Amino acid sequence: MTLSAPMNEAPSRPSVEAVRQLLDKPLLDLVFEAAQVHRQHHDPRQIQCSQLLSIKTGACPEDCGYCSQSAHHNTKLEKEKLVDVDNVLEEARLAKEGGADRFCMGAAWRSVRDGKEFDKVIEMVKGVKSMGLEACVTLGMLNTEQATRLKEAGLDYYNHNLDTGRSYYDQVITTRCYEDRLETLQAVRESGLNVCCGGILGMGESLDARAELLVELASLEPQPESVPVNRLVPVEGTPLGEVDEIPWQEWVAFIAATRILIPKTTIRLSAGRRELPEAAQALCFLAGANSIFVGDKLLTTPNPEPGSDAALLASLGLNAVTRTEAAPQ
Repeated sequence: MTLSAPMNEAPSRPSVEAVRQLLDKPLLDLVFEAAQVHRQHHDPRQIQCSQLLSIKTGACPEDCGYCSQSAHHNTKLEKEKLVDVDNVLEEARLAKEGGADRFCMGAAWRSVRDGKEFDKVIEMVKGVKSMGLEACVTLGMLNTEQATRLKEAGLDYYNHNLDTGRSYYDQVITTRCYEDRLETLQAVRESGLNVCCGGILGMGESLDARAELLVELASLEPQPESVPVNRLVPVEGTPLGEVDEIPWQEWVAFIAATRILIPKTTIRLSAGRRELPEAAQALCFLAGANSIFVGDKLLTTPNPEPGSDAALLASLGLNAVTRTEAAPQ
């Protein structure tokens, strides 16, 4: 089955059934196919290390069923104001010293509002870029003019995940619709920013819903330059707080299918990696994952210890990307 396309151009829209068949393939056959695609487009030994900081935590008006930061859920998370610019830049400096090549900033907003807070985010982006780091933000929905301001400040990527397949979306989120997500991605693309867009596995979705998510991602024109793949970290007090975690084999299969369908993208192992056995992470790298998040937390969820990440990469003969090795934008 050949579903991949050259460069980052989207192929003709694959069917959900075809992608479902891909996810259903024997795991090692699927990983082998994905590994071949990966090596056609990437150096398989290079892993980009990203660090993610919550710059505004809690009290989000969205009701995302997985999120500890939603004002709709009783997670006992303390609401925090937007972090000062200087403090954010100090965190970015420490991240770079710790080996991060990419610094990401997330604010628990429904959408971007013009004003003093957005102006501060612009200053954060400029400061991060002045350090030689790749920069990404996730701030909720935004329009083309706002995305253009971020682009002019030097931002490399804007993250806005689709989360899950269209048919399952309203089982997870009711305060916005799928089209809202796609409109934001279009605004990001029109501004000239790179698109960072992925999803979350293990929220009770069917295999068909995962196939739907992959169809949407693979059909974006052009395809997203970055695809974070998360495995649900259940948080007490959220609607999905007691969902059983999915087998690691399903995460590996999704990584492999993503690599086959979106061959040029950077696939990022994101939330849930701490619970993933090291052997399973190795299979993810073989199947096409070429980025991890380092640091103590991913927004509010725990992350593996930095020392364990360095040891894992070294044991596998993998190298952390530096700015001089990163692909040109």
